[in-house]
Amino acid sequence: MIEDLLTFFNYEKIYHFANIGVIPCWLLLIFLPNHIITKFFVKSIIIPLILSTAYLFIVYQIFLGENLFDIFGLYLGLDNLYAIFSSEAFLLIFWLHFLALSLFVGNWIVSDSAIYSIPRLLVILSLITTYFTGPVGLIFYWIIRVFYSRKINYYD
Repeated sequence: MIEDLLTFFNYEKIYHFANIGVIPCWLLLIFLPNHIITKFFVKSIIIPLILSTAYLFIVYQIFLGENLFDIFGLYLGLDNLYAIFSSEAFLLIFWLHFLALSLFVGNWIVSDSAIYSIPRLLVILSLITTYFTGPVGLIFYWIIRVFYSRKINYYD
């Protein structure tokens, strides 16, 4: 049974499930940010737990088949980073990392925007930008937040 499960969850399927799985989370953050369903699925530990389980599964697969310590070569230059990204497993790990962190940032934007009463349209634009570009969306939100909070905090 475990062998069947391991053959079912190949890298391509994990990639598709992760991509499709986060879209409802982003839609909930955009359209129903304070709904109980959003709080249960998106603002809880459920999605990070699922993504981290996939992450650990891939790390385990790398441990079985490849050299796990190759990942430290990414700090040595762009050629090494390119070589690491040529591995499906390492590329998928970084993609899951991006999905999880972007969703975390989206959660933070929704929570923080409620504190400063930022208009929904600006929050939605920030969330969409964060979904597609990650850190650029965070900076976009931060600039909006500065105008609504009338102060600049570098450590919030």
